[in-house]
This record gives sequence, structure tokens and C-alpha cells, in this order.
Amino acid sequence: MSYSSTQNQLKACIVDDSRLARAELRRLLEAFEFVTVVGEAATADQAADIIERSETDLVLLDIQMPDKNGFQLLEELDSVPHVVFVTAYDEYAVRAFEVNALDYLTKPVNPKRLEEALLKVKNSRVEVPGDDELLQEESRVFVKDGERCWFVRVGDIDLIESNGNYAKVYFDDVHPMIHKSLNYLENRLSPDLFFRANRSQIINLKRVEKVDPWFGQAMKIELANGASVEVSRRRSREFRENLSF
Repeated sequence: MSYSSTQNQLKACIVDDSRLARAELRRLLEAFEFVTVVGEAATADQAADIIERSETDLVLLDIQMPDKNGFQLLEELDSVPHVVFVTAYDEYAVRAFEVNALDYLTKPVNPKRLEEALLKVKNSRVEVPGDDELLQEESRVFVKDGERCWFVRVGDIDLIESNGNYAKVYFDDVHPMIHKSLNYLENRLSPDLFFRANRSQIINLKRVEKVDPWFGQAMKIELANGASVEVSRRRSREFRENLSF
């Protein structure tokens, strides 16, 4: 069966050290016209480069690879796309869902199970809102953590930090937890005001007090609330390019 869609096109990267496994997965994906394979990788390092360069939406990821395993790859990414593990081993399933994988397929891949996984990714994908929908500096948001509630001006938020399936929001010397992913919040916030410093933190650019060089061309930023945030090497390059004269 063929699936066609002109919207919600998924850019997928296949990561597996087996050439035959990659070829078989690519063949199976040909039935889904809403999926475009933007690259294949045999190692975690190759995969990281493709994912960053192509803004990949979906990674079909093997776990056991010669250099680094699939979990180590995810830990190194600044921004983690949707993940479907495709592996010959079933003992990693629990850990896979702990890192928010949307599905876990075992080899040989059953086409029906692949279909279910892809539709799950397509249906759960967060769409980037239009410019008129982005939260601006003067916007106010309702934040609730347990019995405590706040109505917060977005410009007063210093830092947002990932914590599993939650995000910790720092403002006015408090840091409540909300049940939103960092990727979702990044898509709601104006890029003119907020910057993704690394895989787990978003900073308010107007709250930056000090910028220092750090190891390996990275940077360290000090915020007005006293927090220190390490900016990854890739993000440091983007920070310099976007905010320099």
C-alpha cells in the first residue's frame, strides 16, 4: 500500500552499521511518500553530522554499532528528533522508551509495524507555529506546578531546562516543572528572544550578562540570575553568526 502526503513530510535518517539492513529499510520506506530519506549512516558520528546538517525529523536508529551505540548518539545531539529504534535485540526496549523513543522495532522489520511507527511519528509531530503565533517578550503564560500557579511574562523567563519528559522554567527565583518537552517550547518561543544553548537548555538572550570562551570553541554564558550555561560547539558557532556585527 502506498501513502501519499504533500504536508507533514518527514525527513528521515537511517542509522545502522549493516549496509544490507540500511538497504532493506530504505526499500520498505519507499511505500510511504510522506517520508524522505535524507541520509544513511554506518556510525554515530556520521549520523550526528547528517542529523544536524539536514534538520532531520526522524531517526531510524540501530543500537549496537562499532564506535558508539544509539543511546550515546542521542546524548551527544543538541536537539533530538523523533526516534524509532530498529534493532535485532529486544532487551533494550525499556531503556529506549526512557529516552522518549516513539517506537521500537525488531529485525527483520515487519512492514505493518513500520507503518504503525511512521504514522505514530507523523501524528505526534509538533508543527512549528507561524510567526504571529510565537510567544513574544510581552506575552504572558500560565504556569502550574502542583498546587502553585503563576502568570508569567515571557520576557521574565531566564532559562528553560529539560528534565526527562518535563521542562524546568526559571524566573523570579523559582523554577517550577511543566509537562512540556524542550522541543515543543523552543517552537513556541521567539528566536529573537530565546536561544537553544545545548541539548537540554534554552536561554533568554536579554538575560545574558557575560560570555566567555570555553573548551573546543564552545562558550560559557552567565545569566542575570547567576546561572552558568555551557553552549555546545555547534550552537556557539550559530550564536556568533547570528549575534555578531
